[in-house]
Amino acid sequence: MKTDDLITMLASGATPVDRHALAKRFCIAVLVGLATSTVLVMLILGVRSDLSTVAATPIFWAKIALPLCLMIGALSVVMRLARPGVTPGSGKLLIFAAVAAVWMGAIYVLTGTAPDERVAIMLGKTWRVCALNIAFLSVPGFIAVFWALRGLAPTRLRLTGACGGLLAGAMATLAYCLHCPEMEVPFWGTWYLLGMLVPTAMGALLGQRWLRW
Repeated sequence: MKTDDLITMLASGATPVDRHALAKRFCIAVLVGLATSTVLVMLILGVRSDLSTVAATPIFWAKIALPLCLMIGALSVVMRLARPGVTPGSGKLLIFAAVAAVWMGAIYVLTGTAPDERVAIMLGKTWRVCALNIAFLSVPGFIAVFWALRGLAPTRLRLTGACGGLLAGAMATLAYCLHCPEMEVPFWGTWYLLGMLVPTAMGALLGQRWLRW
């Protein structure tokens, strides 16, 4: 077979690549993750009864800002890592900044609190279930994000899986804020981050197996 004939044969079945495939897949994944986690909160955990009141306070939006920033940062990173040979980009700075900000806020609150009250502030009333609830709520988003990634071409599988897990955990935490009664920064800086760490670690462990192509 001549070279020209081989090229013609290989090119005969070629179809145009959808330039927006990556954005479409992650749009679906984020919508599914957020919507499913929110529905689970409403059906299983319940929305806090005073939501309309606390939603008028700055501290509530500060609580929302933590998972929202982590979600945006993780989404930016994972969308870049879904393509071969691309670096994480500036999204990682938003992730680090969000974690640093909540820890700085936690330290500020704790230093202004009496020593015998600090443990109570960190534990709140729901420390036993907070991280577990977030990990549970992250399952739908985790599946959706990995579905999106499996249709693409990541090469840094462990890092991509970890960022995908963080994205799922951040979406779950954002939905969980509708239920969670805790309003202290040290609580968020401990138990919210621990809850998001679970899908992040699972993503890192499973990424090398599930995302291989």
